[in-house]
Amino acid sequence: MLLTKVSASWPKKKNKMDTHLFGSIIFGPVRSRRLGLSLGINLLPANKKVCTFDCVYCECGWTDKTSADGLPKATEVVAELEKKLQEMQAAGELPDAITFAGNGEPTMHPDFSFIMRDSVRLRDEYAPAAKITVLTNSTQLHKQKIADAIALADKGLLKLDTTDPKQFELINRAAKGIELNEVMHFIEQFTGEKIIQTLVLRGDSEGEKIDNTTEESLLALAAFVSKIDAIEWMIYPIDRPTPEKQLEKMSREEMDRIGEFVRKHTNVPVTIRY
Repeated sequence: MLLTKVSASWPKKKNKMDTHLFGSIIFGPVRSRRLGLSLGINLLPANKKVCTFDCVYCECGWTDKTSADGLPKATEVVAELEKKLQEMQAAGELPDAITFAGNGEPTMHPDFSFIMRDSVRLRDEYAPAAKITVLTNSTQLHKQKIADAIALADKGLLKLDTTDPKQFELINRAAKGIELNEVMHFIEQFTGEKIIQTLVLRGDSEGEKIDNTTEESLLALAAFVSKIDAIEWMIYPIDRPTPEKQLEKMSREEMDRIGEFVRKHTNVPVTIRY
């Protein structure tokens, strides 16, 4: 069963890091390697990360074990977004993207669907050329209301770093009750346009080898991405400090090699973000 709340079941963390948390509901705009000039929306608390994953590479740090209290109200989110878009319109600098991201998994907000609908309305009014984007770990797609809301976005970036259960456990460290086969099933069932995002990495975590760059791993990912009729497969390396320190950032040359390999094994357009 997929979860709606964070479980306090992750292994003990062995180190701390300087986290990159977003301290406000609306942040940026920032220059994104994937999305251009992106205005961010953080639907999660300003002082902690809330997510159904505890990824070893997450720039927000390790996942907080508590429940998702302290969430901003939906009306507050909408008001802050409208205010910022009005300011940007007046300055003549509108965003290329309006992106749901922030301190964890945005679709965990109970009013995500309402906020999405109003965000589309405000985008249409103030910045019609901007693409609404949702960065999601795909664990809430089993809820039809959430899936329908993501489908309203121009781009739903669905995370899938591996198709191997062991690597899934090591890389994404999902909360108790979340199974990789279920996540993949609901990605496949998603009726919106599918853009798969995969972070490629190698390293070690608590004595276990992490690697989703082997030929076997990449072939399995390519087969799945092809099977589900994705419109794009976005591949990118580590870019910022990670909570697990024993991880390798892929070089540009390595990313090119990986891109060349997977393009031979899928008919889905592959985009590399360095």
